[in-house]
Amino acid sequence: MSFSADAIESRYTKLANESCCLSCGGAIDHAHPRPGEICVDLGSGRGKDVIRMAEAVGGKGHAYGIDISEGMLQKARKTSQKLGLTNVTFKQSAIESIPLAENSIDILISNCTINHAHDKHAVWQEVYRVLKPGGRFAVSDIYSLRAVPERYRTDPQAVAECWAGSVTRDEYLETLIQAGFEYLTIAEESAPYRKGAIEVASITLLGSKPSPNK
Repeated sequence: MSFSADAIESRYTKLANESCCLSCGGAIDHAHPRPGEICVDLGSGRGKDVIRMAEAVGGKGHAYGIDISEGMLQKARKTSQKLGLTNVTFKQSAIESIPLAENSIDILISNCTINHAHDKHAVWQEVYRVLKPGGRFAVSDIYSLRAVPERYRTDPQAVAECWAGSVTRDEYLETLIQAGFEYLTIAEESAPYRKGAIEVASITLLGSKPSPNK
């Protein structure tokens, strides 16, 4: 596990049983999972959105949660078991290497997680890989208004607070285009706000993997 991953895992495992809000966006509100679909949430935390997707897709569908924090995964598994859900699976993994098969996912969501990743190109290449042709994503995240000063990129507090790994808007969008996503929709975008030593903005992006039939 990398330095950044260690800092993130430590922070979110400690927060697993607290009542604070951990997400910067509402990607699931734009996902619209349908019965029978296969879904995944990158950075699934306590599993709230995974459970919502599992309920929406029903018994013929499935919802996966991917998270690096074992504490969060334990909490999520306990909740899904209490609800009697059998179409839910939680996996521990860094999101640079999603433990799911190629062309297997109908809908992927993520909330304020990809900015944590050391290699965002790898994450978006993985998103492209696991989505079925025509499969779609709804991702809420943050971008920085200017490049994050290098001294903060390995600072454990800054890393854990969700801003040290952020990149500029142009760099973020270019990463998606390089991964293969041709058409993107900005569903929501905030005004800039202060986070740590920089200014950031929140954004929700929608897109889909090109289908060979189109």
